[in-house]
Amino acid sequence: MTELKVAIIGASGYAGAELIRLIMHHPNLELEMIISSQHVGRSLHTVYKHLSHYPLTFEAFEHTEIVKRVDLIFFATPPGISGKWAQSFVQAGKYVVDLSGDFRLESSSTYEKWYQLPAPQRINIQPAVYGLSEWFRESIQRSPFISNPGCFPTASLLALAPLLNQQAISTTDIFIDAKSGISGAGRKVLQPFQFSESNENLRAYKALYHQHIPEIEQIGAKLAKEEIRVQFVPHLVPMNRGILVTIYVTPLLPLTDQDLVELYHDAYRHAPFVRIRSHEYPTTKEVHGSNYCDIGFFKDDRTHRIILFAAIDNLMKGAASQAIQNINIRMGWKEECGLHFMPLYP
Repeated sequence: MTELKVAIIGASGYAGAELIRLIMHHPNLELEMIISSQHVGRSLHTVYKHLSHYPLTFEAFEHTEIVKRVDLIFFATPPGISGKWAQSFVQAGKYVVDLSGDFRLESSSTYEKWYQLPAPQRINIQPAVYGLSEWFRESIQRSPFISNPGCFPTASLLALAPLLNQQAISTTDIFIDAKSGISGAGRKVLQPFQFSESNENLRAYKALYHQHIPEIEQIGAKLAKEEIRVQFVPHLVPMNRGILVTIYVTPLLPLTDQDLVELYHDAYRHAPFVRIRSHEYPTTKEVHGSNYCDIGFFKDDRTHRIILFAAIDNLMKGAASQAIQNINIRMGWKEECGLHFMPLYP
């Protein structure tokens, strides 16, 4: 079986650290380089002591050296970095999985509006495919360049997709209430994320301009085959990791409870990491440290709405483990390869 040598660019962030942990346990991936502009020359264990078993040293970004030494590059970087470099690695014959948002949006003007950064200059190569594993397997299998979904879009779209795909709900009446642990903000030291500011505190943020809004709408439109609009409000909750989305939609078809159960089970019958919790409330604790997405739903006959719930680990299914799942799909390996573990509980 093919073994790929791997580089992680942005390896010192939380998603990068999870990638290191996952790759070290993957039978077909060999971690060759960890790259961080902040920690060049430092041993991995001086930045992440829980990874002290692995004798790795952070290296500087050297394009020629990366091309020479590895087959696969993961970008676990802030927006604006992979846009400058990812396409050149694809041109050099490498596989690229980008965990940032630089190639998720098809429109340059949309990217610049929502990210407040210059859009990546597209060159004449196959565009990145959107890596929502359960819904775009065929395009992932054919592409060397995968744009990993954002954490909120992963949870939101997995919950919405079966209904959107059947044109079963209104596409202009979608309300997403999203809650995320503090690790979703990254490892940076900022006042809102300090213990005394975030502990015993729940806050909304970016209610009108979160960069995941156009991503949800773009992919939702592909699934629904028509334009969609969502009202999306994220919240920061005082826990380390986890995302729970609660979504309110209006059905266009006379769906019964049993119809919903059958629709979701049918949509995800070949999805090893999606667990349907019909008439249950998924919790972040039950997906902690795993690649699972738990989906629940209720039909409210009083208000004529359907209420959807989805829980994921933002650093795993929302970032690192979905990236591994995508490279498994691309390489024709078993989708669960290196991801077999159950959630950590309690």
